[in-house]
Amino acid sequence: MKHHERYPLVPIARGEGAWLFDTDGKGYLDAVSSWWVNLFGHNQPVIKAAIKDQLDQLEHVMLAGFTHAPVVELSEQLAKLTGLGHAFYASDGASATEIALKMSFHYWRNHGKPTKTNFLSLQNSYHGETLGALAVTDVAIFTDTYAPLMQQAAHMPSPDSRLAEAGESAEAYAARCADDLEAYVAAHHTQLAALIIEPLVQGAAGMAMYPPLYLQRARAICQRYDLHLIADEIAVGFGRTGTMFACEQAAPRVSDVADFICLSKGITGGYLALSAVLTSDHIYAAFYDDQTVKGFLHSHSYTGNPLACRAALATLSLFTAQPVLARNQDTAAQLWQQLAKFDLPLVHRRQRGMITAFDVVTDNPGFARDCYAAALRHGLLLRPIGHTVYWMPPYCLTDADIAHLAKATHAAILESM
Repeated sequence: MKHHERYPLVPIARGEGAWLFDTDGKGYLDAVSSWWVNLFGHNQPVIKAAIKDQLDQLEHVMLAGFTHAPVVELSEQLAKLTGLGHAFYASDGASATEIALKMSFHYWRNHGKPTKTNFLSLQNSYHGETLGALAVTDVAIFTDTYAPLMQQAAHMPSPDSRLAEAGESAEAYAARCADDLEAYVAAHHTQLAALIIEPLVQGAAGMAMYPPLYLQRARAICQRYDLHLIADEIAVGFGRTGTMFACEQAAPRVSDVADFICLSKGITGGYLALSAVLTSDHIYAAFYDDQTVKGFLHSHSYTGNPLACRAALATLSLFTAQPVLARNQDTAAQLWQQLAKFDLPLVHRRQRGMITAFDVVTDNPGFARDCYAAALRHGLLLRPIGHTVYWMPPYCLTDADIAHLAKATHAAILESM
């Protein structure tokens, strides 16, 4: 709140398509999908209609001993899309991370391997800010503050292609990081429950991107040494990386790569809070027992909320009713063409599907906040991460939107360097 003395809060009154409008009527193109949640734009008619229809039927019922049509249908559709046939619902991404970690730990306990209690993640990873999620997050401002409360996890070298040595290819560097991962796992696998990973793009690390090779190697290592792989697709799922799920760029189905997948953010198109953890029949079977203590011990009051499930179903319906992924390829190509025109000191220009990023060469330590403020003046919602500027817009961009996005970004960077 102290920062808002210099950067006042923006009072938003309404949204339409890729745009947000404040109480004075000024528009801002939402280049970050309101923190990566909005897939198909604001005020989307199909999602709105689904929520309105559900309001006339059932707003909520507990899932303890009860069920309802939207949660059953959504579970079936997600199982079909991922190959992982069991879903556990919560409200947000950090909760999904907690669920996956607890479920992995409890699985090994039920299987008579109580020493497998530790977790691995990547350096510069982000998996949420609750205590369990923070333990596998490697963002110093969060983890240093709350370190005394956390169970520590080991962080493996990030395959972020920006970290490759001069002349080293992204694939060669990813393979080198995978070798380091295997060496650690080989030495500690009897204490390791799972590796949790953001597939292909580490968001909070500044949209750090790496090739599918690393994900393939990580899966093989986890299988060889008997630990789970948790795919955190909270930010990158539902078309962000060019495929429905990022894991699909490493194998035909999510279930070929991951034992668990965490989903949230775009799952409802940005309309209502919902998250899900999907897992396999094999893991589910470990909890199927007459003894309650062997069952998975976790609960949320709003688990599988009907309104949120209907929003998610409407969001999924848009992928089947429209050529969304193909259209996104064209949009991504246009964004890349616009970026190529920038006459600015930029490095590490990179793109994975509908995520485009680059790093700005500047000595301004306050670049991120200054660029954000400058972008607002130009009618653009942009939130740099350090010196990294990124675009992760809704899928409904028009040609005019793309032109405005590029022009306003260029101007904002010039004013904040």
